[in-house]
Amino acid sequence: MKNSFFVLLLSLVLVVTACGNEEKETTNEPKDDEAIEETEQEEETNPQEEEKDEGVTKEKEDLAEVDVQPSYIVNEKTWKVEPIKDANDKVVLLTIDDAPDKHALEMAKTLSEKKVPAIFFVNGHFLQSEESKKTLKEIADLGFPIGNHTYHHENLTEISEEKQREEIISLNDLVEEIIGSRPQFFRAPFGANTDTSLRIAKEEEMIPMNWTFGYDWEVDYQSKDALEKIMVENPYLSNGAILLTHDRSWTNEALEGIINGIQEKGYEFLDPNKIQKEKEAA
Repeated sequence: MKNSFFVLLLSLVLVVTACGNEEKETTNEPKDDEAIEETEQEEETNPQEEEKDEGVTKEKEDLAEVDVQPSYIVNEKTWKVEPIKDANDKVVLLTIDDAPDKHALEMAKTLSEKKVPAIFFVNGHFLQSEESKKTLKEIADLGFPIGNHTYHHENLTEISEEKQREEIISLNDLVEEIIGSRPQFFRAPFGANTDTSLRIAKEEEMIPMNWTFGYDWEVDYQSKDALEKIMVENPYLSNGAILLTHDRSWTNEALEGIINGIQEKGYEFLDPNKIQKEKEAA
């Protein structure tokens, strides 16, 4: 009887021990799955990438307003912008021609940092490489409107009507291919519009635009200090003035000083999206 009791007791001990080991092994098994799951979550989430994407979106929103109502027109007799009703009349419009040559993207980044809008008028002969197309896309992605300055920058008064159409339409097609939309503004090289070019611009629903003043192509103003001074201390700097600049090294260097000087005089840089388009006026 005594021996039977000890045999029974020993059997119970063995069963309890086996159950404990089984529970221990079962408890350890999920740890590998949990570690894999945590690793997958770490790989899926990259806070730096999310912050970068949010920063780009915010930067674009700063310059590209949503559903902006037109409140200005371009006066084709004076080549100034004018308020339609009670909009602020102490504004100027900044434009940059011959882009994207060498400095347009840096100029766009300066403007973006200072939250100053502008139109970049581009030429087709500056858009022949993949790098230049990427540059144009970056400028557009920063929120800057792209304007048509013709494909080869020829004097439109010296070429046929057919050639004028080709110069304008082929560039619109190219810009649309690169950034996904066609230019909304048109500027003839040398400011030399023709009846044909103006008609084509309106057919393409672009706003023709010359300028009030600009000097950075003149030898006397191809330096930072000289250009800043003439652009800021200028008798033509007035309400609605359209400022002409170019994609040039000295203009790039003077850009921040020009902006600061004009703002100190109380002028606001006009958002081109606030200018009434041809289709809106119809």
